[in-house]
Amino acid sequence: MSMSIMQTIREKGAKVTVVVIAIALLGFILTDYFSGKGRGGFTGGAKTIGKVNGKAVNYEAFNKRVELMENNMKQQGYPSSPALTQQAVDQTWNQEIGRILLSQEIDKLGIRISKKELGDILYGPNAPQDLKQQFSDPTTGQYNAVSAKQNIDEMLKKGTQEQKDNISNYITDLEEQRKQEKYVALLANTINYPRWFIEKQNADNSQMAKVSLVREVYTSIPDSTVKIDDKEIAAYINKHKDDFKQEESRGIQYVTFSAAPSAADSAETQKNLMLLKEEFQTTTDMEQFLAAEGANGYYNGYINGKTIQIAAKDSIFRTPVGQVYGPYLDGGSYVMAKVEGARQMPDTVKVRHILVATMQRDPQSGQTYPVRDSVTAKNRADSIQMAIRNGSNFDSLVISLSDDPGSKDKGGLYESVVSGQMVSPWNDFIFLNPPGSKAVVKTEFGYHYTEIVSQKGGGMGYKIAYLPKEIIASQETDSKAQNDANAFAGDSRNQKSFDETFEKNWKPKGYVKGIASDIKRVGGNVMGLGYSRQFVRNIYDASAGDVLKPERIDDSYVVAVVVEVLKEGTQSVAKARPQVEPLLMNKKKAELIKKKIGNITTLEAASTALNNSPIQTVDSVRMSSRSGATALSFEPRITGAAFNPANKGKIVMEALEGNSGVYVIRVDEVSATPVTDGNVVDQRKALSAQAKQMVGNPQAPGFPVNALRKAATITDKRSDRY
Repeated sequence: MSMSIMQTIREKGAKVTVVVIAIALLGFILTDYFSGKGRGGFTGGAKTIGKVNGKAVNYEAFNKRVELMENNMKQQGYPSSPALTQQAVDQTWNQEIGRILLSQEIDKLGIRISKKELGDILYGPNAPQDLKQQFSDPTTGQYNAVSAKQNIDEMLKKGTQEQKDNISNYITDLEEQRKQEKYVALLANTINYPRWFIEKQNADNSQMAKVSLVREVYTSIPDSTVKIDDKEIAAYINKHKDDFKQEESRGIQYVTFSAAPSAADSAETQKNLMLLKEEFQTTTDMEQFLAAEGANGYYNGYINGKTIQIAAKDSIFRTPVGQVYGPYLDGGSYVMAKVEGARQMPDTVKVRHILVATMQRDPQSGQTYPVRDSVTAKNRADSIQMAIRNGSNFDSLVISLSDDPGSKDKGGLYESVVSGQMVSPWNDFIFLNPPGSKAVVKTEFGYHYTEIVSQKGGGMGYKIAYLPKEIIASQETDSKAQNDANAFAGDSRNQKSFDETFEKNWKPKGYVKGIASDIKRVGGNVMGLGYSRQFVRNIYDASAGDVLKPERIDDSYVVAVVVEVLKEGTQSVAKARPQVEPLLMNKKKAELIKKKIGNITTLEAASTALNNSPIQTVDSVRMSSRSGATALSFEPRITGAAFNPANKGKIVMEALEGNSGVYVIRVDEVSATPVTDGNVVDQRKALSAQAKQMVGNPQAPGFPVNALRKAATITDKRSDRY
């Protein structure tokens, strides 16, 4: 049943999918634009938080998009938190970059939306979902395009300035989205795989070679005998600058002092919970008792034991009705469970209903609001019940009278309903009564004329009340952690004293030193520690070698020293050395091995020169082979030489540098096998379809924005505001 009507239980955690070209308005009901609750005109303020190819990003407009994004995430089930806000900022920023970059390309190409096309966007068969929801005929469910156009035209003529701005911005966003779709389609339709290319690829893949070889691996020469100096590293970086770009970032070392609840805190929580056990067992108003103890979410209904997912459920199920089990440990809380009832019930139910609502839930805010008084609703529900008894058509009454959008277009039907999914009064009626039962059931949302169609399966169901108490750190525990952190920070004035103090005073006590690198200026998540925007700000306000004052992150006080400050640009020699040094080392080792081999005449001579290295024969070598357990696995340069027509039947008169060593090879035989990849037409279609899909997928390397972004000049000043 729709969340706007029936309260779902713990159905949260759905992932938010954010598409660059979607702009942050899809999924938001157009009602906001008509009621003046939309984004506003996006014209306020002159301050910017960044630029994309010289195009300023207005803070006020950007922040409103962030709010929309964050609200959308909350509706998907994500709890409100600073980390969620930061995620909304990051995703909105990426969207804004994509929007600006695509708009600039679209303007260059002269892509436009005609008045006729705009009409099709708004009022055609593929009109936006929010428009369809706002202007669908309640009796037929069909989109009333005429009504939508009349309302929008009227609003643009006679609405307030804010309403006019909201509608104009809504239409502008839809136009931008359609332009972007055209741009992507334009690129996708230019993709072509020529016949000659497929035929050449098939011919190459059909070849098979047999080679004999001698090799010496680079590991045969100790690394200690080959030296790479800083000048060589710098020269390599200079030749491959694109491979060694770096963003601005910071690195720290840190020590954490836990302020998490101690064993004594846990015992105290358990003791205090036990003091409530008698009252919990004897209370006659469970909902009021739990609310007074701060335990929200009491579900006053039966749930099939098969669907209850609690580690202690078997022990709870064995507890007699009316008795309390626990306290037991569940995550970071102690919990007591009272079994209020136990009885047989089905696994799933098929049911249909007609809702006469007293309350509705706003899909944007999640708040409920009254729609009619209880007496009126009850009288209408009773009238529906009487009409059906007298032969009225159920389906017709659903269409004309039901207030539940989640089932209205399905004849009021819900199939395979699982217990605990619906509000408790309705849940208990449909699960604790036999098929064929009919009644008017009152819930917090109104009155439901309900018919139980069928039921499946069966097992024991339970009504259980839970009283949890979170284990919270005492003031004593918190103070000790804070004092220890202050003492460590007080003795650490720079990186040297930080290290010395740790080794002398804290390492013997079991404390460990952590490392976090690649910390970006914008954001608040620090690997290994958690989220703290203030902590990241402190890191960027400091210089290399500075020790930060203790910062509370989650359940720990953190003392950190800044050990790495990287500016945007090209990596330093020290930073790039771990990546470059092995490459240059292998290059020098290759020269030593080549010198050792000398002039190449025969494989036997090469084998002798390499200390009688064995001559190996490798069969069935394919040009497309990049894996396996042969001597040529992951050696494309050697494989390529095997299929060079000039080398067929000969020894290659050059020692070849591979990824793992130096090779001397003789191409004994090259033959062709039948092509098994299918006909050329099908291959061209398959490759083209795959490439078009890559162009249209924002997560794929081939998506246009990814290429445009690499060439763009982007100035990011979000950290000044967030």
